[in-house]
Amino acid sequence: MESFSQKLKIIWSDKALRNRILIVLGLLVVFRLLATIPIPGIDAGKLSSFLNNNQFFGILNLFSGGGLSTLSIIMLGVGPYITSSIIMQLLTVMVPTLKSLYTEEGESGRRTFAQYTRMIAVPLALLQGFGLLLLLQKEGILGTLTPLSFATNLIAVVAGSLFLMWIGEVMTEYGVSNGISIIIFAGIVSALPTHISQALFTFDISQIPYFILFVVLGALLIIGVVVVTEAERPIPVTYARQTRGNGQTGNIETYIPLRVNQAGVIPIIFALSILLVPQLIGNLMSLSHNAILLKVGHTLATFSQTSLLYGVLYFVFVFAFTYFYTAVTFDPHAMSENLQKSGAFVPGIRPGQSTEDYLAKIVSRITFVGALFLGVIAVLPLIVRAVTGITAIALGGTAMLIVVSVVLDLIKQTDAQISMHEY
Repeated sequence: MESFSQKLKIIWSDKALRNRILIVLGLLVVFRLLATIPIPGIDAGKLSSFLNNNQFFGILNLFSGGGLSTLSIIMLGVGPYITSSIIMQLLTVMVPTLKSLYTEEGESGRRTFAQYTRMIAVPLALLQGFGLLLLLQKEGILGTLTPLSFATNLIAVVAGSLFLMWIGEVMTEYGVSNGISIIIFAGIVSALPTHISQALFTFDISQIPYFILFVVLGALLIIGVVVVTEAERPIPVTYARQTRGNGQTGNIETYIPLRVNQAGVIPIIFALSILLVPQLIGNLMSLSHNAILLKVGHTLATFSQTSLLYGVLYFVFVFAFTYFYTAVTFDPHAMSENLQKSGAFVPGIRPGQSTEDYLAKIVSRITFVGALFLGVIAVLPLIVRAVTGITAIALGGTAMLIVVSVVLDLIKQTDAQISMHEY
């Protein structure tokens, strides 16, 4: 196994791989610079107090890559794009034309599919930006804005979100790993120094047992994510003997590695995006002067902070999205056809429909384990928060899960590029 220093030498000596790494780093610098450019008229004191007392905006800050904490021009982050991606993925199940466009028409089909996703993200960004600015104005964080100032801020934050979406896509195409995940990861990591300094200044000796519990759970969480992410179920495959010219080939035994958690961190991001919707609607309804709408809005706005239903729905959405994303990315029918066309078969299983059913059954079983694990890990910090009363733990658990998953994916993608270099 190559050492870390050897891998760095390979990365630096391979021009293509080095350029990919530099592109990602350069775009991350641009992203962090954009996060420091605020929209005009901010009351910094009220903003800090508002964010510290609102779990909803803490989660929303994850999707903005930390841009919401400063009300920067990228305060919407990649949230609209993620929501648009969820809508398009759901439509592939209901609209066969979209599914064939995504899975059967090759690169051109996927580009068209991605273009539809971008188009849907624009009105979503407008709606989310309008509601967010309206709420911030009501809380006195932006003060009183003229219609022209409000429209200017809205255009700025929508343009910032779309530009961030473009940065994420460029990272995905020309860099390493998924660009959107890297942006969320960078936002979480950039906030660590602030959180650590706050924890040190507000340290209370009476909370030492809770601190130890948090450290232990964090270590177990990291170990669990690594183990489940790396876990595979090998499916043995044999290539039949074939005669080509004067020689014979075949009877080669190999295997198909099916990952226990093929969806990675995507279900967590999808679930959080869906759960943000009722809270955003609740915050908008709280601006109404109608007593009934105010009550409903208050209930929805405090959904993530007081409701047991939030934890249940969080678990269900993570579990369901794990199955859903696995079904979209892994097609047993296509895998069975490819094996049959290449003269390969699973020992003891007839080619064709039997192989398809066998693969579908195996994927369903191992995905159950991965989905159950992700669901439990997602709600575990909420349970700890209910027991200890420390609100930062719930957000920290989700952030840690995203960070570990993204780091593992980065390592895998980099190792794959190194392997290509060695060939």
